[in-house]
Amino acid sequence: MEMEHFDVLVVGAGISGIGAGYYLQTRSPGRTYAIFEGREAIGGTWDLFRYPGVRSDSDMYTLGFSFRPWRQAKAIADGPAILDYLRETARFYGIDRRIRFGRQVKRASWDSGSSRWTVDYERGAERAPERVTCNFLHMCAGYYNYAQGYRPPFPGEESFGGPIVHPQHWPEDLDYAGKRVVVIGSGATAVTLVPAMAERAAHVTMLQRSPTYVVSRPAEDGFANRLRTLLPAKLAYDIARWRNVLFQMWFFNLARKRPEKTKAALLGLVRQQLGADYDVATHFTPTYNPWDQRLCLVPDADLFEALKAGTASVVTDRIETFTRAGVKLTSGRALDADIIVTATGLDVQLTGGLEVIVDGVPVDLAQSFSYKGMMYSGVPN
Repeated sequence: MEMEHFDVLVVGAGISGIGAGYYLQTRSPGRTYAIFEGREAIGGTWDLFRYPGVRSDSDMYTLGFSFRPWRQAKAIADGPAILDYLRETARFYGIDRRIRFGRQVKRASWDSGSSRWTVDYERGAERAPERVTCNFLHMCAGYYNYAQGYRPPFPGEESFGGPIVHPQHWPEDLDYAGKRVVVIGSGATAVTLVPAMAERAAHVTMLQRSPTYVVSRPAEDGFANRLRTLLPAKLAYDIARWRNVLFQMWFFNLARKRPEKTKAALLGLVRQQLGADYDVATHFTPTYNPWDQRLCLVPDADLFEALKAGTASVVTDRIETFTRAGVKLTSGRALDADIIVTATGLDVQLTGGLEVIVDGVPVDLAQSFSYKGMMYSGVPN
């Protein structure tokens, strides 16, 4: 039986893979392609993550596809809305018909003699080994390990009396209503979880080792929504998209050129939200300059609103040990908890853990030079 061959094999059916499918169809309609997806669903990140309040911290005019206008009122959209957008886009352009689910790509071997990749993958729950060939291999598998998040061990965690949950694998049946919750971390996931869980929990504490810059902006983009009432949808979308892109570029460059001024402005906005009596210096003032690390975005100031309402709080300290009742800190303070959420980040993984071989020689991509995040030195397309 002859091995199946594609001009282009796309790996991953998330936002990047769907975008790749669109451009292959429209700009290279004569080429054959398929999208291999290891899971059984479209959406990547937006199907995988199911924790309370999951959302994008980028506006949908810049995160969304340039060819498919975002039409909803909220620019800072929640996960289910983004997933619907991806599904609808794939369905509208027929990209969903090119997706083969349950294909876990494991190895790609390049042969210079035939100018082809031989791609080994496992199919279905049985993980049956199969193989295809392609001329171009387009990896759209994301930058982290889908099987597990980054989860550092904590002293004494086996003694804790309640559940310990990582957001990447949120239990559908987790009931946190009326419970005391400690969320470990202060990144994008933590600042999303805290206000969302505070709506039903008895109290939510965000426990951080060090602060992060947190910026609030309206969930709805009034300018973009107004444009949609005046202009055709695609034109309005393009204008809003470029406006936001240029603003972000301007703000980033300002932060790099005038870090102290930018820092003072960001902290001033936090003080406006929380009031003069709140200890912004301890809980919201990082030791680094803006954009040395990512800023965290909170739509409609929801994190600050939860803090002001008393349904949530921030503690800046270090963990000494977990106890049966919660967490003991190095300061001696104890935090009681019924549930602990470890919002400790992602397990970074290049190309979905793909093994790459070029003319029989294994390649360590971490030791190669990456060109514009697209190509690797010594590795053909």
